[in-house]
Order: sequence, then C-alpha cells, then structure tokens
Amino acid sequence: MTFDAIDKKLLKLLQTDSKQTNKALAHHLGLSVTAVYERIKKLENNGVISSYVALVDKKNVDKDFVAFCNIKLVQHTQEYVVKFEREVAKLNEVLECYHISGDYDYLIKVLVEDMEAFREFMVKKLTKIDHIGSTYSMFMINEVKHTTAIEV
Repeated sequence: MTFDAIDKKLLKLLQTDSKQTNKALAHHLGLSVTAVYERIKKLENNGVISSYVALVDKKNVDKDFVAFCNIKLVQHTQEYVVKFEREVAKLNEVLECYHISGDYDYLIKVLVEDMEAFREFMVKKLTKIDHIGSTYSMFMINEVKHTTAIEV
C-alpha cells in the first residue's frame, strides 16, 4: 500500500492518541469527518492498523523489572523450534519473543515484579520448557527509549 502525506499524518496522529475523535482528526488534517473515517477504514482493511490498545504504565501496576533472556535450544530442529515457540507464547510474563541469528536462538523480553519473581519465572516456567540448552539473562537498568510508534 502506498501512503500519501495525509495518510502519513493520520497514522502519526493515531499512534500518538488513538482515542481522538474523527472530528478532531478531521480538524488536524483539514478533511471532512467522512473522509477521515474512510481513510481509517482503508488502513484497517489493508492491515496497516492492526488494533487499538491501551498502553499500561508498568510502574503503576508494580511490574517494572525488565529482563532480556537469550535462549539456546539443545538442537535447532523443526520439532524443537515449534514446541518452544508454542510454549513460550503461553507465558504471560513474556512480552516479546524473537527468533534470532547468532550464538543464541531466541531473545525474550520478560516483565515481572522484581528479582524474586524473575527467579520464580525462570525456575518454575521457562526452564520447564523442553529442549532449552542454556539461557543468558540481562536486566534493564534504565529505559532510555520506548516507543510503539512506527514512522511511515
């Protein structure tokens, strides 16, 4: 899909605050409410806008301990990969999981209350998944940049 300048501005506005009314968006864009509605529907129907969510401040829900774990499987067979991915997707503490190149097979981002909760997660959940050969964990000291906005 190709985007004109208005589509790009509309996406920027929605990524900044998706609760804006079509009337407010129309005012910012110099369009009619109907034109804005039709553009948003087009973006949704083409899969450009996949969902609307509330971004929760992790500190305000007492879950601000962030860990990144590199995971190496014992073997990189299709069976092991599929099973690991299926199991890790079930873990609520895992916010993101990436199949990566390099020394490790996966990188996961884990969000829990504190170090004790992280240890509990590692011992009782993550390491219970079959075929994990090794893990290497790193902990966030300070969040320098965090965004969900994608520039178009």
